[in-house]
Amino acid sequence: MRSVLDKLISWTGVALALVLLLAGALLTWASVFVGDQVHQQLTMQDITMPEGEALSSLPAEDAAALEQYAGSALDTGPEAKAFADHYILAHMNASSDGRTYEEVSGEYIALSDEEKASDEGQALAGLRQTLFMGNTLRGLLLYGYAFATIGTIAGIAAAVAFAGGVVMLLLAALGFRHSRSAVADTDERELVTATA
Repeated sequence: MRSVLDKLISWTGVALALVLLLAGALLTWASVFVGDQVHQQLTMQDITMPEGEALSSLPAEDAAALEQYAGSALDTGPEAKAFADHYILAHMNASSDGRTYEEVSGEYIALSDEEKASDEGQALAGLRQTLFMGNTLRGLLLYGYAFATIGTIAGIAAAVAFAGGVVMLLLAALGFRHSRSAVADTDERELVTATA
């Protein structure tokens, strides 16, 4: 009876190991696919991370966040996040005195037609458009960062699944070994009982 239970548990372990190994393969595929897509899409934008004068003109905190990437091609998720949050946003805040697109747009919409046609109104319209484009680019770059992070998580999950699959295979092998020894013990007891 013990041998049958060991075999049942061991075969269940083998099945679980196969599921984990398959999950690991699929997660690896997802991780590689996402990484390739993020790299390809960001590379197509042909953005070079700021360096030199472009960095020194930024607030110290923003310059420090970008310094590690200075002069490199923007082609990874972390670079996309740094560029979006510490370069584009810094310029947006500087040009709008810290006001958001929504605030500037609200100010512009509240103007009369005559005020919109004035130099100040036109400047506000230009700032509104600049903030809109900045938010759009930031959003796209942050999507790239989010997908890169998902790819990284999938890669970690793949490693965990592969490790779990290997552990389950080892446990299943030990279970089959124990099953054989249980059969041998039972046979030996039956032989002793029969000769006694």
